[in-house]
Amino acid sequence: MSLSLANSSAVQSRARALVPLCVGAGTYLFFLFVGDTLLQDSDSFWQIKIGQWILDHGAMPYTDFYSFTRTGAPWISTSWLSQVMFAFSYTQWGWAGPVILTAIGIALSTAIFVYLLDAQIEAPRAVLFAMLALLLALHHVLARPHILALPVMVAWVGFLMAAADRRSAPSWTWLPLMALWANLHGGFVLGLALIGPISLEAVEHAEKGRRLQLFLRWVLFGVGALIASCCTPYGWRTLMGATNILRLGELLSLIFEWMPANFTTFTSFEGALLGLIALGYYRGVVLSAPRIFLILFLTWSALTHVRSIEAFAFLVPLVLAKPLGEMFSRPPADAPDADGWPARYVTALGALMIVAASWTSTSLYMGHHRFGFTMTQTPVAAVDLLEQRKALRIFNAYQFGGYLISRDIPVFVDGRAELYGEKFVMDFFKATEGKKPELLPRLLDEYKIDATLLVADAPGPQILDQLKGWKRIYADDIAVVHVRENAEGAAAPSK
Repeated sequence: MSLSLANSSAVQSRARALVPLCVGAGTYLFFLFVGDTLLQDSDSFWQIKIGQWILDHGAMPYTDFYSFTRTGAPWISTSWLSQVMFAFSYTQWGWAGPVILTAIGIALSTAIFVYLLDAQIEAPRAVLFAMLALLLALHHVLARPHILALPVMVAWVGFLMAAADRRSAPSWTWLPLMALWANLHGGFVLGLALIGPISLEAVEHAEKGRRLQLFLRWVLFGVGALIASCCTPYGWRTLMGATNILRLGELLSLIFEWMPANFTTFTSFEGALLGLIALGYYRGVVLSAPRIFLILFLTWSALTHVRSIEAFAFLVPLVLAKPLGEMFSRPPADAPDADGWPARYVTALGALMIVAASWTSTSLYMGHHRFGFTMTQTPVAAVDLLEQRKALRIFNAYQFGGYLISRDIPVFVDGRAELYGEKFVMDFFKATEGKKPELLPRLLDEYKIDATLLVADAPGPQILDQLKGWKRIYADDIAVVHVRENAEGAAAPSK
């Protein structure tokens, strides 16, 4: 009977080892099959374009060369490695490349997430938390660098929390994760910021005699992480570049992903907050002061900027994992695997089969489906007309900047708001959104604009219709084109 129990435990152990991989594979296939929804942000265009430039020149950009309003201004790319990966995949497989890369990024995130939670709570609950995290992050799963950095963020915070739960210092072997994160995306500053409160969690529960020693080890680890974050082609300037976006003040309230959370209609994030409050009241969850601070900080970040909701979704469960594991009864740990190496071979074979099945599904799907970028971000016909007229200085809508860059057309403005600065972009929005229409003719004259490319349903085109010296020559459901009446076109406008 004991042999039967041991064999059963071995089977359960092998099955549990495959749970994170199964969740990751399921997540990958889901986002592969809805891959067109990942191509909805025009920033993907300039991210790929910069990656292509880095590959072509074997160098890093230090100044802007895509706009005519900031040409030569200092600018660095804090997501250069992600941009290179996106550019390479796009060159190899077209838009299928960035879709596959994005799907892999979110799949790795969920697999690592389940693996980390499974150390504290039962696998079914870990999978449930993963599904909830995906639901919360769904609005921000796009073919952009933050998704490639997401698995690194989950692993980094998970490993730090695991060290705190053991009342020990994190291993120095984890520092390459910070270096990788710093090369993938500017969000690595969050990983640096969380070292402090997580270290206090470890120190608070350590034995009194070793608290000072443990604290100093965490301090040294923090210094090592700071140094690791500078292991990029830009060195210490990476830190400055990553924080520049936070200095944009009022402008952040106009860029969707940096807007505060909006509760005028019920959202999954609102449901998650209510559920978190209900859990605390119903189960009487008792948390240490550092864990409370971590949850409040992540909640505040998500309330302040909707792009931080994904960090809330994936990191709050990691902070709560140990208290929840102590609250919910869990079966005793699996007995040692009696089968030894053969059992590991079976697990490895199962993992290979899952990966092979995922890749086969990818190949079959790509064989009959062609991924394409959303048309609302690609004013193809309007830009064709502007190229036909040889327009040189185009006053373009913010969301069209990425597409113009992809076609090698100098832009007035694009998604790199930190390059242009708060005042410049705020003046642009106020002029084109009708809040200060008197700014529009001033901007057009100051920057010697000879054509405009604005969103069809925005106030800007209506203002230009009434502006002396400008005439509308093209309009469709996506964009409207105006030119100066005395501008010389290279060809007659298209009908």
